Amino acid sequence: MSHPKIIQGGMGVAVSGWPLARAVAKTGQLGVVSGTMLPVILARRLQLGDPDGNLRRALCSFPVPGVAERLLEKFFIPGGKAPGAPFKQAPMPTLKPSAEFLELTVAANFVEVFLAKEGHNGLVGINLLEKIQLVTLPSLYGAMLAGVDYVLMGAGIPRAIPDVLDRFAAGEAVEMRIDVEGAEPDEEFLSTFDPRGFCGGEAVRLRRPLFLPIVSSATLAMTLARKSRGRVDGFVVEGELAGGHNAPPRGPMQLSVSGEPVYGPRDLPDLEKFRALGLPFWLAGAYARPEKLAEALRVGAAGIQVGTAFAFCEESGIEAGLRRRAVELSRAGRAVVFTDPSASPTGFPFKVMQMEGTVSDADDYAGRKRICDLGYLRQVFRKPDGTLGYRCPSEEVADYVRKGGSLEDTQGRKCLCNGLTSTVGLGQIRAGSQTELAIVTAGNDVVSIGRFAGPDGWSYTAADVIRCLLAEGDAASKVGKPDA
Repeated sequence: MSHPKIIQGGMGVAVSGWPLARAVAKTGQLGVVSGTMLPVILARRLQLGDPDGNLRRALCSFPVPGVAERLLEKFFIPGGKAPGAPFKQAPMPTLKPSAEFLELTVAANFVEVFLAKEGHNGLVGINLLEKIQLVTLPSLYGAMLAGVDYVLMGAGIPRAIPDVLDRFAAGEAVEMRIDVEGAEPDEEFLSTFDPRGFCGGEAVRLRRPLFLPIVSSATLAMTLARKSRGRVDGFVVEGELAGGHNAPPRGPMQLSVSGEPVYGPRDLPDLEKFRALGLPFWLAGAYARPEKLAEALRVGAAGIQVGTAFAFCEESGIEAGLRRRAVELSRAGRAVVFTDPSASPTGFPFKVMQMEGTVSDADDYAGRKRICDLGYLRQVFRKPDGTLGYRCPSEEVADYVRKGGSLEDTQGRKCLCNGLTSTVGLGQIRAGSQTELAIVTAGNDVVSIGRFAGPDGWSYTAADVIRCLLAEGDAASKVGKPDA
């Protein structure tokens, strides 16, 4: 089949929301919604009153009776909550989720994909993190109910996903193994989801989306292509210049003088091996230039994935003031991204843009009380009595250690869940009317996003990015065969 040349990155928490994915898809490229923490996003936007009515319109199309009504009764506030009032918390993910959590998660993913696909015939994908396992099954099912075209997944080894997609397409129940720290060798812990039970006894057959794992090495790609149960349809090959979570360097972790992970020749993907797999692949990590698209096509790629350039466009979910500051820093030559080896509770390096008044400001963040009340990056662990518990290296240190965690693991950790929701204007309000600090993640290419700025010096659209990238598209598509 014919694939798009450009995949828009699935970024952050609601940075790649439905308005951005829809705008990109309407240009004929692949728009991608971020599937991270969508239950929290839907619950909080309903509490803000859903002023344009889009969420309620999408919920009215949700195919399982009663779900929309229950969610609106629980979270919708006509006219929006009082400005200084905190958000009502959504349920936290667990291995044995409540019916309320499942309904919220399935519906939230449905709403995001439904709105992204509304009013055009373009392609829409959803991006999920393999590290966030407890919500994977209901998230995928909700996206498939809305007709998602592609599923992209990184931050791990998602071998189980192709089979999950096959089974959901057939309306079958699914179980997926969950990583549990401290589990005995003969123990297996499973996340389960039954479409028939969720839908009230009968599940419709769904179209199976294409699956594109996000990888950094040909070895991992070969493992997924050959050993996954089910079909892998291609790969996004992401280098360490890309934003968000990065794969750690191969070998022992070494840090630069500035404290960033040091990547070397072993971390460069072997494109010859990718070509040998016979599956389409897209290159990612500072590829937002027409000459880089041409280069990708020349070496045999189907195209490129671009994140950072889209992250700061008008349709992005990032709060407008943060977007403006980022573009102005870029234009002034003062945009800086730090690859933080310890910020993320996952243990993966995480790119953080340096901006005053955000999590990157050590003095500001030092005043934050450590709390884990969203829980999407919690680790599941086995207690001595065989029951399960949940802990996060970013929670209160004493609580984490009391649960058996290592004090060392808490050093330098940041609460990404709360920080990223603040980045899109949905931060929780704490005591004293203080809103959680935002954390802005971006790839190294943020230094050059100023070139997209319009007459006002900072704003630009997703279509502007596409036009720039395809400026040499005709010539790029006529490039000769890949290098041997």
